[in-house]
Amino acid sequence: MAHPVAMSLAADLASAIAAAIVTAEGSRFAVREAQPVGGGCISRNLCVADGRRRYFVKIAAGAGARFAAEADGLRALAACPAIVVPRVVACGRSGKDFLILEWLDLDDGGDDAALGAAIAALHGLRMPHFGWARDNFIGATPQANGRDDDWSHFFAERRLRPQLELAARNGAPQLLDRAAPLLAALPARLGTHQPSPVLLHGDLWHGNAGFVRGRPALFDPAVHAGDGEADLAMAALFGGFSLRFFAAYHARRPAAAGAEARRPIYQLYHVLNHFNLFGGAYTHQAEALLARLA
Repeated sequence: MAHPVAMSLAADLASAIAAAIVTAEGSRFAVREAQPVGGGCISRNLCVADGRRRYFVKIAAGAGARFAAEADGLRALAACPAIVVPRVVACGRSGKDFLILEWLDLDDGGDDAALGAAIAALHGLRMPHFGWARDNFIGATPQANGRDDDWSHFFAERRLRPQLELAARNGAPQLLDRAAPLLAALPARLGTHQPSPVLLHGDLWHGNAGFVRGRPALFDPAVHAGDGEADLAMAALFGGFSLRFFAAYHARRPAAAGAEARRPIYQLYHVLNHFNLFGGAYTHQAEALLARLA
């Protein structure tokens, strides 16, 4: 019989999560606690425990592909020894999809310089092409990752254009019209910049980073191979990273010429995605960026 606390999770889902943990870990487990965890808005996040061990569990309807892509991204990030990444335990489904991850005890704070150095180490992982072996998601938005050897073409056709076309379907067709000159000019704007494809987190805002016993940690990735500047542009977009973060990064990977001019181009992708996810004022922010880039 399920423990009463587990019943708040729904008995069948609690049993499925426990069975997945038993299969993955090879030892007994029963859900005796299921406490809500803050953070994120597209999944129900829980700390699931049996009194001895804890796991971080994400639950959402119709999220099987998204959770599988997230698991793939976490495994990719784990190739960087400078970063703590939650171990993927299992994915499964019982009415709703779930993703089970190692529980990380996050510190209350941490050294932004150490995080900047860790991101520089991540961007030291060279990839053979831009893109990724599979499509994934940026938040809940599908993210196309078809491999490409041309960065400007990849960013125009795999990043900006899909978000602009989605924005048009979501009620902002003017954004696609206003971005047409930028899309046409992107080969010239980015063509002289020849970055090496490196492993990116892909959604690098402060809510997706933390510290575990002083070591930088990353989660909720949207991984792909791209220009390291794209991660830094996202980090600068919504705040939360200090000047120490950027100084430590650039001490290890000096900024390339023209980086400041490219930053709003890379930020436009994330502002468009926020419009497509949340609507509202992000329309005006996207329009402001396009005016700046005109």
